[in-house]
Amino acid sequence: MKPTLPPFPATRLRRMRQSPALRALARQNVLTPSDLIWPIFVMDGVDAQDPIASMPGVTRKTVDRAVIAAREAYALGIPAICIFPYTGMDHRSEDCALAWSPENISNQAIRAIKQAVPEIAIMTDIALDPYNINGHDGFVENGEIVNDRTVAALVKMALAQAQAGADILGPSDMMDGRIGAIRTALENAGHHNVTILSYAAKYASGFYGPFRDAVGASSALTGDKKTYQMDPANSDEALRLVARDLSEGADMVMVKPGMPYLDICRRVKDEFGVPTFAYQVSGEYAMLQAAAGNGWLDGDAVMMESLMCFKRAGCDGVLTYFAPTAAKLLNG
Repeated sequence: MKPTLPPFPATRLRRMRQSPALRALARQNVLTPSDLIWPIFVMDGVDAQDPIASMPGVTRKTVDRAVIAAREAYALGIPAICIFPYTGMDHRSEDCALAWSPENISNQAIRAIKQAVPEIAIMTDIALDPYNINGHDGFVENGEIVNDRTVAALVKMALAQAQAGADILGPSDMMDGRIGAIRTALENAGHHNVTILSYAAKYASGFYGPFRDAVGASSALTGDKKTYQMDPANSDEALRLVARDLSEGADMVMVKPGMPYLDICRRVKDEFGVPTFAYQVSGEYAMLQAAAGNGWLDGDAVMMESLMCFKRAGCDGVLTYFAPTAAKLLNG
């Protein structure tokens, strides 16, 4: 597109900015509660919630409290929530067997929410890090995060979540071939309508620290995740990963983190034209909350600006811990 503009004063670009009404008429992108997915953390217990110090305003919730959160989300017009489990070191193991147990805390939460609020879409996380004594997304053998054995475990995890009633599976592990393996297993088990939102372009980022606190992985993690998550220097690789996951059966794709990778969001949307999401991760949330809490930034203003930026970059939706707060503002 090449705009045609007469010289000043015939062109005064400020004309279209002079009032709220004119700005609304010219606005290219709109943010609504239906653009949001709310990530929540679930833990064992009854009628309790624990604050997460590195994520001000976010708590771990027992399953009954997660149901209350789901009801709130639905009432606000948020179409989906995403469940992440908190797992203490005493429930972690080398074989990660709890990951595919029908009775793990994630699957309990799926069933409870689906029964109480059937209208809301439930997204899950597929990776071994909440259950792995090493804190990694895959099995560790002789210091290596092994791929194929991990994929077999992720398939079992996906089937357990689908059986519990999950609507959207979110493989966040970054193992090669896991989307195809999961899709094949879902089809063979009769879960034809379970969707996959692949963490296709997930970077080895420094912005994940508070999340690892939230799921109990900080103390467990040994080493780093650079052998399976993406190098932050790369952009073309993200397109190859997205193309691969779509060819294996992903319905939607995600870029993670969000704000530092808006260029990747734009490239993915322009190249593939598929439902594209970004995850405004824990570190992004925490830094905005910290700045707002210290009076350095207007919290509501930067929250809404950051979310609109994802829409402008081509995203169809955003996973964000700001979801309920933003939805309340959007609903007036």
